[in-house]
Amino acid sequence: MTGVLTRRLLLALPLLPGAARAGDAAGITFDGLYESFGVTGLVFAARLKALAGSPVAITGFLAPPLKAESRFFVLTREPLAICPFCQSDADWPLDIVVVTLRRAASMPPAGARLMVTGRLGLGGWTDPETGFVSQIRITDAQLARA
Repeated sequence: MTGVLTRRLLLALPLLPGAARAGDAAGITFDGLYESFGVTGLVFAARLKALAGSPVAITGFLAPPLKAESRFFVLTREPLAICPFCQSDADWPLDIVVVTLRRAASMPPAGARLMVTGRLGLGGWTDPETGFVSQIRITDAQLARA
């Protein structure tokens, strides 16, 4: 898919009612996701906990998606060369964010740098449709090339 076509697809995604917009969203970064790592596991950063349920924006890279059209994908700090869904959870990077769109859309190419805006969800959650487990997620998301 060419860059122009991808850009058109991203721009064609509708701005959904109730979805967070970049201007309304608090910026978060992959560096600011966790406060510490201890015997009980990763501890979310205080700022991230305070933003739970609020509109946020984050920039990252699209991990290789399961299929060309989807309702969800994984955003990572660095581009991934492997399909994350084909690996065990032990191979997953710790700093990922699961992104859920309100409805299925064509995915940009794997490795695309994106700015995602939407509502921040924290804590263990299993998507009933896909069975995918997440700790940090952005729902009702909007995409833009970063």
